[in-house]
Amino acid sequence: MDKLHTLYTLIDLGGTFAFAVSGAAAAKQKGLDVLGILVVAFTVACGGGIIRDLCIGDIPPAGLSDWRYLVVSMTAALITIGITPLNRLLAGPVLLFDALGLSLFAVSGAEKALGFRHNYEVAILIGMVTAVGGGVIRDIFLNRIPAIFEKEIYASAALLGAIVVVAGNYLELPDAWVFPIGFLVCFLLRILALKYHWKLPSFSDKKN
Repeated sequence: MDKLHTLYTLIDLGGTFAFAVSGAAAAKQKGLDVLGILVVAFTVACGGGIIRDLCIGDIPPAGLSDWRYLVVSMTAALITIGITPLNRLLAGPVLLFDALGLSLFAVSGAEKALGFRHNYEVAILIGMVTAVGGGVIRDIFLNRIPAIFEKEIYASAALLGAIVVVAGNYLELPDAWVFPIGFLVCFLLRILALKYHWKLPSFSDKKN
């Protein structure tokens, strides 16, 4: 159990860093001040994980009780808005880091829900909510329509990544295989959808 807890934490911190960079870079592009950027970065990085922990009964949420999440998110934000050589490397590809965070949280959310002995349906939904929660908060803060409400393949990519994790658990496959496969499925689907402009079908009552 200790090894699983360590694995959850490491994946969570990786997703936290990725989403914090995404949030900080997006807030910086919107012209927010330093405090605004830090607030957006933290809420984007930890929002999905906090929602997950509240839903599965892991109280208090790790994003609030564990100092490492605050340190990681603030460090990522400061690097993104700073003048260090890493600034250009991290602050530019917002969509890349958003896809990384999405994929890492989809995997960790589903796996953590399974670790708390929730059923497969709950694990899949929690994985998706964990992945998209931070992005929704970011878009609301920055006065944008959340990506999950548009035609983009975003929440559906997280859903598929979570399904892979649950399927691997059902088939009793090693976590060493399931985690990377679930991550890659989500990440590649999101990146390919951005590159080739794949969209989900949409419906409208408007007449041409």
